Amino acid sequence: MHDLGVGFRHLVNGQRWVLRHGRWFGFGLLPGLVTLVLYAGALVGLGYGADDLTAWATPFADDWTSPWQSLFRGFLTGLVFAFGLFLAVITFTAVTLLIGQPFYESLSEAVDRSEGGEVPESGLPLWRELWISARDSLKILLRVALFGILLFGCGFIPVIGQTVVPVIGFCVSGFFLTHELTAVALQRRKVELDDRLRMLRGRRKATLGFGVPLTLAFLVPLVAVFLMPGAVAGATLMARELTGEDQEPDEEPDDRPAARMSPASQHRPVPGNPYAS
Repeated sequence: MHDLGVGFRHLVNGQRWVLRHGRWFGFGLLPGLVTLVLYAGALVGLGYGADDLTAWATPFADDWTSPWQSLFRGFLTGLVFAFGLFLAVITFTAVTLLIGQPFYESLSEAVDRSEGGEVPESGLPLWRELWISARDSLKILLRVALFGILLFGCGFIPVIGQTVVPVIGFCVSGFFLTHELTAVALQRRKVELDDRLRMLRGRRKATLGFGVPLTLAFLVPLVAVFLMPGAVAGATLMARELTGEDQEPDEEPDDRPAARMSPASQHRPVPGNPYAS
């Protein structure tokens, strides 16, 4: 249970950090607002065009008598819109991070700077960082899609599908959401995708303590936009702990394998954590 609290504390401290640094909060809102406008336009367009899309995809139903044609196509139209909404939810964070890469990089660096010690820099040009971020996000989305298909199938199991499966779904979403957010800070530390996943699996409870509450909050319309700056800040604080830069005073060193990082980051002095209780 301690690790669950550690993850949640990073989430809360990230929100506190951006509220104390109002300029960075406003700065971090911009990518989320841009993504929200784009997604809202796409969903409105889908809402207007879903009927025509369904009719085009089901020509065999043109000669069906009423009310079967209307019921059938209405059901498919609802499925099309629900699928579009599902895609919007699971891709919102990845697209926001991609659009806001320069914004969130600067925000993450500001958090590192405020915590003391050396501020890691990737040293890569912007286009290269965007390419790596898009490539890794696509790999993560494929993993999420596979889990989604599996959980969707399990959802038809009586009782378990209505109780256990939703809980597992939120845990899976929280895990990968935490990965997407911590990737901003860990990419600057030259930690590769497989190593990032391994680090988060090694601290699974802390990862879920950070990601699951955030996933639940993101279900509320517009909340994701306002929580994103603090989520990036909190994920940076969590990344510092995962890499050993912010070792908790009451924690004993463990024997988990360290991630592959640059020599400079491996020998960085460990600053104190002002947020530690």
